[in-house]
Amino acid sequence: MVETYARPRFGEPREPKNRANPGSRLVGAIDFVAGSHFRAVAFLILCALVLFLPGFFNIPPIDRDEARFAQATKQMVETGDFVDIRFQDEVRYKKPVGVYWLQAAAVETASAMGLPRAPVRIWLYRVPSLIGAMGAVLLTYWAALPFVTRRGAIFAGLMLCSSVLLGAEARLAKTDAMLLLTVVAAMGALGRVYLSWQRGEDPVRPPWSSPAIFWTALAAGILLKGPLILMFVVLTIGSLAILDRSAVWFWRLRPVWGLIWMLVLVLPWFVAIFWRAGDTFFADSLGGDMLSKLGAQESHGAPPGVYLLLFWATFWPGAPLAGMAAPAVWRARREPGAQYLLAWLVPSWIVFELVLTKLPHYVLPLYPAIAILTVGALERRVLSRSWLRSGAAWWFVVPAVASVIAIVGAIMLTRQPVFLAWPFVAAALIFGLFAWWLYDDNHAERSLLNAVVAAMFLAIAIYGVVVPALTPVFPSAEIARALLTDGSGAADFLGQGSCRFALVEQRSERGFAQRAEAIGLRYNVANRIDGYNISQGRAISIAIFRSEGTE
Repeated sequence: MVETYARPRFGEPREPKNRANPGSRLVGAIDFVAGSHFRAVAFLILCALVLFLPGFFNIPPIDRDEARFAQATKQMVETGDFVDIRFQDEVRYKKPVGVYWLQAAAVETASAMGLPRAPVRIWLYRVPSLIGAMGAVLLTYWAALPFVTRRGAIFAGLMLCSSVLLGAEARLAKTDAMLLLTVVAAMGALGRVYLSWQRGEDPVRPPWSSPAIFWTALAAGILLKGPLILMFVVLTIGSLAILDRSAVWFWRLRPVWGLIWMLVLVLPWFVAIFWRAGDTFFADSLGGDMLSKLGAQESHGAPPGVYLLLFWATFWPGAPLAGMAAPAVWRARREPGAQYLLAWLVPSWIVFELVLTKLPHYVLPLYPAIAILTVGALERRVLSRSWLRSGAAWWFVVPAVASVIAIVGAIMLTRQPVFLAWPFVAAALIFGLFAWWLYDDNHAERSLLNAVVAAMFLAIAIYGVVVPALTPVFPSAEIARALLTDGSGAADFLGQGSCRFALVEQRSERGFAQRAEAIGLRYNVANRIDGYNISQGRAISIAIFRSEGTE
């Protein structure tokens, strides 16, 4: 007698399998929070706060774009002009206005609540990114529900929440975390409509909820980063249409009313900026910024395959499980749920690999699809039993390497051992080691949860302790302290000569000295700030020269 078993399919609601040995208390905690949506959401919010808040308030501006976004928003708040986008005396038309409005709202709200010096606090400009990252985690949970169990959806949210790349973007005052939120909302709604068609559900009166979320998310994504969000949607729909030889299900999204609604949300600002600046915005944004990325923009060119290599670090700690799940996902590629998620993932990933300009955060909107696919394989207990299992060691390797780099780098740059970080580093290594040692196919969840705890301790150590201590990496803060002293310091400075100064990087000092001699300028060095340029990977030295008049 031959027994047969029905295999669950991606995209079909199902109950979790009985587990003979749930394993650790961490797995038991997941069983508890999976008892209701409220507990699941509260748990994911708590995890996000633990992972994203260390260093959020006290790390100076890191990325140069972060400082530019913040300065442009600050000027928008000061001038009260919420249509035009300017950085100092120049227009800044690389991205639409969405993120500037969100940052301005955060600053204005803090000022209204009485927070002193709100416009010069960089963490306020990061609040939209924090909200975007947390919202993307919750929306990944929501988007996963039609594909996996509630318990599995929690694991999908945890994978995204603990990923290295999202942890970095949650702390940067830029567009990418909020863009991720809009993409997950749109793709989650699109997935629900597609699966309802695949299941043969009644199309006569399709609900308005999914179309409303979809078209609103598209509008928000366009206001944040232009037409990029449309690429994910169009490539997904086009791929599914080719595979199914039909796209009739798209009409369930009510495209006529949806397009009207999207244009109502998007057009007012685009009309206003066209009225103000003509076609300059469109030329700078589409031609100068987006299309230029087809080449190697700003020395960020790299060959195809770079994103695949970066994935193992940027999607840690979910990356090892994703690698082990890949064969099972490929075998399930023609099942409706897996097919949809792969249509979300594969075509856009190929486009990003082919485009010459490569930055790690470009592929972030594809990570939720990877998380859900991985959980789908995890729930079936069909992770690879081959040599891919050796990838479990990666759960320990990443915190070990990151800890060594962070502590050794801190000692080299600051001559300080940053002892406060050591207990958190030790905890991260212990939990990473547990994740590796305890791994087997039947208890993969336990290993993943130990790795997530390791990620939490690593975030506290690196973002909360090490990075704020790396003062040479943030020379602008030291320069500001050297120039902007208290009242007594300012009086002493004025008493030393003419109140004129120049900041000159070491490589330009020779030209400065030659020109000063030619024009008879008398000067001396008021201060010198030594630092490190993390974008270019080199040491820098900036002199503050004070004028003493001319001969």
